[in-house]
Amino acid sequence: MDSGQRISRFLFVVLSAVWLVWPAYAADVDSPAALPVFGRGVVTDVIDGAVIRVEGIDVDIRLVSIQAPKLPKGRIGFKTWPLADEAREALTALVQGRSVTLHSGTTPRDRNGRVLAYLVRDDGLWIQQELLRLGWARVYTFADNRRFAAQLYEAERDARTAGRGIWANPYYEVRSANPEALARDVGTFQVVEGRVIDAAKVRGRVFLNFGDDYRTDFTATIPPDAVRAFTRSDIDPLALEGHVIRVRGYVRDYNGPVIDVTHPEQIDADDRPEQGAALDR
Repeated sequence: MDSGQRISRFLFVVLSAVWLVWPAYAADVDSPAALPVFGRGVVTDVIDGAVIRVEGIDVDIRLVSIQAPKLPKGRIGFKTWPLADEAREALTALVQGRSVTLHSGTTPRDRNGRVLAYLVRDDGLWIQQELLRLGWARVYTFADNRRFAAQLYEAERDARTAGRGIWANPYYEVRSANPEALARDVGTFQVVEGRVIDAAKVRGRVFLNFGDDYRTDFTATIPPDAVRAFTRSDIDPLALEGHVIRVRGYVRDYNGPVIDVTHPEQIDADDRPEQGAALDR
C-alpha cells in the first residue's frame, strides 16, 4: 500500500468514526436513542422503581433523571417511602424479561458505582418518560446529567394534572413556599412552588426569595458556577422576580428552608398554577 492509499484509508476511518459518533453529540439531539450505547441485554431483576439489573452487566443500572419512591434496600433505619412497592411493580411490568438498550448520559456512573443510563425498551419505549407519564416518578436532574428535561417535565405534568400514581398521595404533592410547612420537610426532596418576591445577586450568588424576610422565609440559592450555567442557557435568574415558579431539590435549613439550585433544569417556570390556586399542605 503506497503513502497515498494509506492517507486515503486513514481519512476514511476517521471520517467514518466522526459519522458514527456525531449523532450522539449533536446539539439538537432530542431522544436518548441518539446517545452513545453503554450496553444491551434482558432485564433480570427490578430492585426498586428506578434501579434494575441487566443480563451480562455486573453492576446495577440507575435510571437517570428520575426519582421513584425509595425502598430501604438494607439501609438501617431507612423508612420505605409511600408507594415504593407500587413503583417497583410498575417498572417491573414495563421491563422485566424485556430486552433494553442503555444509553449513556454525560456522567456514566453515580457515586455508588451504578451505571447511569437512559433506558429504551426493545420496542422503542423510553422507560423514564413512561414512568413519569404513569405517575410513578418525579423529574430529578443533575448539573452533569440534565438532558431532555423539557420532555420529562411534560410527562410529569401530565401525570400530576391527572392525579396518577404518586400524585394521588399527599406525601408527594407540590409544596407551597410556606416556611413553617417546609420546616417539616428539611432533609427531603421536594417540589416547591411560589412567587419570587425578590431576586438579588450577592458576591456572584443569586438569591430567589419567596418572602419578605430572607432570614426566615423560603429561599432558592444559585451559586456562581450555576449562575454561569443559566447565562449559557440564555436565562437571567434575576428576571424570575415576580414570577411563580417551581423549584425542586433537597430542602436544607439555613435562615429558613433553602433549596440549592445547581442547574437551570431544577426550575420549571413554564408550569404555573391558576391564579389563586391553593398550594398549602
